[in-house]
Amino acid sequence: MNKWLNGSIQPQFRTIDGLAIRYAESEQREDHALLLSPWLESLYAFEPTWLQLAEHAHLVAVDLPGFGRSQRNAVLMSPKAMGEFVIRIADAFGLDNPHVVGPDIATGAVLFAAAVHPERLRSLVVGSGGAAFPLQLGCRLKDWVQAPDLEQYRNADPRQIVADSLTGIERHKLPDHVREDYLSSYEGDRFVESMHYVRTYPTELPALAMLLPEIQTPVQIFAGTHDPAVPPINAEFLHQRLPNSKLDLIDAGHFVWEDAADEYAALVTSWWRVGYASTGRAAIR
Repeated sequence: MNKWLNGSIQPQFRTIDGLAIRYAESEQREDHALLLSPWLESLYAFEPTWLQLAEHAHLVAVDLPGFGRSQRNAVLMSPKAMGEFVIRIADAFGLDNPHVVGPDIATGAVLFAAAVHPERLRSLVVGSGGAAFPLQLGCRLKDWVQAPDLEQYRNADPRQIVADSLTGIERHKLPDHVREDYLSSYEGDRFVESMHYVRTYPTELPALAMLLPEIQTPVQIFAGTHDPAVPPINAEFLHQRLPNSKLDLIDAGHFVWEDAADEYAALVTSWWRVGYASTGRAAIR
């Protein structure tokens, strides 16, 4: 098992369904949590909260296929298909009934997983990911989703695209090794190929919306109050439709897990301790 030291994530690889999947793991505890990395970042996005979260659960942080450093499979590049792979990841690590933390692009995937596999996942923490339909996305992300083709992005410098996106991290100072990991994770054609995932939103999000009222898995939803990429209306859309959900708005932009790391960790660990077991129609804070 991969260990952590002084809050630093130590990645390694495991083959799952023929794909090289990068992950990091903390020490064993009674409860288990699967952490799925956000887009244009990697599993290092959880480094600011790693120690706090690891005090409460055995953590398995994963770069989803095609994101971070994990190998891509074109068949998986949609929320619904990725939701099935989330279950395969849990199976591969022997996580029978884990909590799942799925920010950003993982939001749709874990919700599809919970809809298709009732009672397989103990609880979900989602947010900062596209969910509302009609689409409610910031201009840049909406352009990526709706561009007629990808040629202009194939000809662009992916490191610069990622660097521009990372300027949205307002308070947290990225360590050099983390910034370089984010930049190099989407080099070559990896950025443009990862775009295919969000470009399925116009067809996948309406299908997900139909399933939301059927999801009984408890869901903690979060959103940055001034997220320019994924406005809070996406979180509100989920809260209005999920029967067992709680919504917390956090004073941050898109990168809540880094810019508001202490508050985010407290939110997640409180959810794991008591929140998921008592969630009904909780009020928006």
